[in-house]
Amino acid sequence: MIWLLALMFWQQQGPVIGVCTSLSNDSLLAANHVLRLEESVSNTFNPRNVSEEKFQQILQKIKTAKTQVLSANVFIPGSIKLVGPALNESLVLGYVDTVMKRASMAGLKIIVLGSGEARRIPAGFDSVQASKQFISIARKMADVAAKYNMLIAMENLNHTETNMILSFREAVKYAKAIDHPHFKLTADIYHMLMENEPAEHLLEGKGLLVNVHIAEKEERAYPGKRGTDFRPYFRAMKEINYSGGIMIECRWGKIEGELPLAVQNLSGQWFK
Repeated sequence: MIWLLALMFWQQQGPVIGVCTSLSNDSLLAANHVLRLEESVSNTFNPRNVSEEKFQQILQKIKTAKTQVLSANVFIPGSIKLVGPALNESLVLGYVDTVMKRASMAGLKIIVLGSGEARRIPAGFDSVQASKQFISIARKMADVAAKYNMLIAMENLNHTETNMILSFREAVKYAKAIDHPHFKLTADIYHMLMENEPAEHLLEGKGLLVNVHIAEKEERAYPGKRGTDFRPYFRAMKEINYSGGIMIECRWGKIEGELPLAVQNLSGQWFK
């Protein structure tokens, strides 16, 4: 049944189901007909964590992976600030250049910009000034992404992770203000659920939405564990002809047993 639902997804040109996880789970994903894997920048491309020698080893693993690795998340570490008095543009852009260069070499297309601590507005700092800073630095980051034919896809977060851009609707407004062809959006449905954001806000992302993260609100569980109805979000995605990935970004218990259930649940809800 699982392989049949996955095949229907592919044949009907629906979004590809993927998982945000480590490359170490590549074979497990492939065995469950999951076609895409989203790694983390921290584990793979961050020059602070990954030496050049280690990166070359990772590069070979990505190139021989059974799944497609087209995106990565956990972009900017919390120690590098995107807003506030500690913003250092040369530091940010130098870091982004290295990450984009490495990701491009690995064949990736999208780097997800969540990075709640990096974009957190410091206490007492003017929020209007922070917004101006963010728009300016994001546009310059997108210039770097363009150099490597990459996309930055900013995601909406929730109030437990940051204090800036807490809805998909707000993310759309920022993307339009940044106004750069290499700056797009990731819609995180878990965060939308956490902020009680309605599914119809996804309609505002037409032409900007290139990636989707998903998990249930309760426990950030895998789709199907608590029975969350994702169909309103899927209907909105269909209405704007979304055809990118739906990446499961959840807290697994035992991924070996839970992954098939999650894939079956998402596939079933998409076609209802």
